[in-house]
Amino acid sequence: MTPGSGAVAARIGEAVRRWLDALDPGQAARAAFRFESADRFAWDYLPGERKGLGLGDMTVDQRTAAMAMVDAAMSDRGASEVRAIIALEPILGELERLAGRQFGPRRDPDLYWFAVFGEPGGDDPWAWRVGGHHVAIHSTVADGRVIGSAPAFLGANPATVPSGPSAGRRALDGEEAIARTLLGSLSPVQRQVAVVSPTAPWDIHTGNRPRADVREVPTGIRYDDLTAEQRTRLERLIRHYLDRGATEIAEAEWDRIRAADLAPVTFAWAGSDVPGRGHYYAIRGPTFVIEYDNTQNGANHIHSVWRDLTNDWGEDLLAAHYRQGIARTVSRAEPKAATRTDRERT
Repeated sequence: MTPGSGAVAARIGEAVRRWLDALDPGQAARAAFRFESADRFAWDYLPGERKGLGLGDMTVDQRTAAMAMVDAAMSDRGASEVRAIIALEPILGELERLAGRQFGPRRDPDLYWFAVFGEPGGDDPWAWRVGGHHVAIHSTVADGRVIGSAPAFLGANPATVPSGPSAGRRALDGEEAIARTLLGSLSPVQRQVAVVSPTAPWDIHTGNRPRADVREVPTGIRYDDLTAEQRTRLERLIRHYLDRGATEIAEAEWDRIRAADLAPVTFAWAGSDVPGRGHYYAIRGPTFVIEYDNTQNGANHIHSVWRDLTNDWGEDLLAAHYRQGIARTVSRAEPKAATRTDRERT
């Protein structure tokens, strides 16, 4: 991890502690879980209730404290996107009502749940998360550092607000714009490799599984088969996903990706290259996968996710934390065992 990742972990921990301290005992019982809880690995981007404490069950001050956790863990852009996605819920509800589809899921900006796993602060592992429709964000901390922030999902429906006071507003924009710039720069020969299907899939292939299954995620043109300018564009697209997180976290994740080698990273596109029509892309590397899909609701409904194939939920670095802990325990125990043996010999 980068040296600054300890500072952001402290910042997140302070925000989480302030939120927990603002809750009454009943609320705290709903919000806090053991770090070992299996629910730490439960995540979803579809509508529906989550475990934790919902925004609708918080006071105004508690809501402010909850969103301060988002601010601490994410960049200014990322935190703004989360707020914009939440603000789309009543707009989506009104669009569905006007279309005669008001009997579907309840669209409500109060239906976002916050949860904490373990005790913030100190060296023991802990995590926090926020989840609701089109938002699934979390951080895992150990040894006073952020060791994991994937999987990370953001979506938007509508992708572009079609009418009303917010007409034209987009909660997520760079995911499509940067990818289109890269696609448009490819030569005809390169496009034959990068465009894997004329039809985009209905949704991201990895879905909401706790462990990413990438067997159906397509590969396309390799990073080392791009020009220098195209490589820069692909890097910018990858960084756009990472830069949802706080700068220190994004830099640490980028270092891990580069360390694993950019050469075999691929960019694949499926569907139309015409804006407003269904399209999909995937970026696959040795250690990560990014998926973006915009096909539903007349190609006005974005799903986008970043998965760390070796370190989702911080599991790879968490394993290292536990191994180091065992080594430290053994190291401290060995002299005591020797002393006890010496006493027995006397």
